[in-house]
Amino acid sequence: MNSNRACKRGMICVAVAARDAAGAEKAVRQVRGRVEVVEIRLDAMPVPQVRRCCDLLEPPLIFTNRPQWEGGQFRGPETERLAPLLEAAALGTAFVDFELRADPGLRGRLLDSMAGSASRLIISCHDFAGTPTDEELGGILQQMMASGAHIGKIVTMARNDLDVLRVLRLQCLAREHDFPLIAFCMGEAGGISRLATLYLGGFMTYAAISEKEATAPGQLSVAGLTALVENFERAAALSR
Repeated sequence: MNSNRACKRGMICVAVAARDAAGAEKAVRQVRGRVEVVEIRLDAMPVPQVRRCCDLLEPPLIFTNRPQWEGGQFRGPETERLAPLLEAAALGTAFVDFELRADPGLRGRLLDSMAGSASRLIISCHDFAGTPTDEELGGILQQMMASGAHIGKIVTMARNDLDVLRVLRLQCLAREHDFPLIAFCMGEAGGISRLATLYLGGFMTYAAISEKEATAPGQLSVAGLTALVENFERAAALSR
């Protein structure tokens, strides 16, 4: 991973939906040195290969097993979905992503398994239909801060620039509570937020190996996002 990222910038994570660990390693090889974190989408694997991913891929890693009801591919029972995430936590992975709407009891099991370790729980909420009201967004963030999770993730579908501004504004409230937050928007209108969040206090943003391998609507490729970052930082340096 690239450890020479600019000061005061959030991290870039590449989301990988490969059918096995070898496929994930091959994909990540294409973007080595340009991202700080790798997200492994276990729901894309017929058989989750958590340990093999840990062996083949350089940390830090995020393990996600996204259910169909939140835009993923996993269709089985929740206890079965949780099992590889518990395995990832037991192996000391940097991050595990789990949905805010999932059973709080299962979330508690994940948090218990992380106690005393360096692993951190990302509690996530995705809205593929639109962007909730300010009040609803604030309520989601409050739930996340009260959940016991270490990091929040709120991603919505933006229909216009006002949706984008309302989601990015969540960083203000999160910062008041010293709560790390990932917050940006999907869709064409949300594209700018994937870059802007990096410089507005966002903990992380996500990119794809390539545009055709995107795991969410409007997700930029690593090449596209890093080009934007480089251009922005070059322009900022010249303006000093």
